[in-house]
Amino acid sequence: MVAFAFFIYAFTSIFVIVNPIGAMFTFMSLTADKDHKERIKLGARSVFIGCLLAIIFAISGELILRFFGVTVDSLRVAGGIILFKVALDMVYAKTSRESFTEEERKDAKDREDISVFPVAMPLLTGPGTITTVIVIIRSVPTIELKAVAIVAILATFAITFLMFRFSSPLSKILGVTVTLVFTRIMGLLLGAIAINFLATGIRNIFIAML
Repeated sequence: MVAFAFFIYAFTSIFVIVNPIGAMFTFMSLTADKDHKERIKLGARSVFIGCLLAIIFAISGELILRFFGVTVDSLRVAGGIILFKVALDMVYAKTSRESFTEEERKDAKDREDISVFPVAMPLLTGPGTITTVIVIIRSVPTIELKAVAIVAILATFAITFLMFRFSSPLSKILGVTVTLVFTRIMGLLLGAIAINFLATGIRNIFIAML
C-alpha cells in the first residue's frame, strides 16, 4: 500500500513536470518537415535518451549533491522555486523558458537530428525534471521505494513515447482548448508540488540549524 501511494506521488510529480502533452505539440512543430516514419524514429530516440538521462540523474543524484556539497533540502528549495515558475507559466499557458527557449527552438530548425538536443534535453529532461527525480529518490530510505520511483520515471516516458508516436491523431482529438485546460490543471498540480518542496526544504534547513 505504501509502495502504491508513493508510486502515485512520484508518477504525478514526474509526469506533471515532463508534461507529455505540451512536449507532444512542441515535438510536432519541430518535426513538421519530417515524414511519419522519421518522426516516429526521432520520437523514440528522444524519449529513450530523455528517460536514460532522468534515470542516471536519479541514481547518481546523491553523488552529485556530495560532489558540490549541496544538501537535498537546499535542492528542494531551489527546485521548488524553479518548479513554481514553471507552474505559473503553465497556468497562464505560456512556454516555460526552463524547459525550452525561443533560441533553442530557432537552433533546432537548423539541426538534422533534434533527438538529443533540444527534445531529450531540455524539453523532456530539463532542470525541473532533474531536480524532481533527485529529490524524489532521496526522499525515501529503502531500495524498494527507490525502485518504485524508477518505475514511475519509466511509466512517464512510456506515455510520452505513445503521445509522440500518435501525435497527429491525438492533436486532432485534443484540440487547442482541451490542451490548454489540461496544461492549466497540470500547472496547478505542479504549483502544489513546488510549494511542498519549498516548505519541506525550508523546514528541514531550519531544524538542522537549531
